[in-house]
Amino acid sequence: MANNKSSMKRIRQNKMIRLRKKYYHKSTRTAIKKFKVGKNVKYSTIVSMLDKLSKKNIIHKNKAARLKSKLAKMMAHSSIG
Repeated sequence: MANNKSSMKRIRQNKMIRLRKKYYHKSTRTAIKKFKVGKNVKYSTIVSMLDKLSKKNIIHKNKAARLKSKLAKMMAHSSIG
């Protein structure tokens, strides 16, 4: 357990940062699922969300590129988007 004020503060900060990152990641995954089903979500919005996640190091940049490529392929081969 933490022994001094600075380590206690760091624990509190890490908790809030973890929750914030979890929220961003979960909202992006939800948007991707809605996009796949055909709900009212634009491809450009999802690309923007993925770019932000990779920029903030929440997901790896290659994963973001992979997801964008997969969604673009889906959009080209169907009436999604």
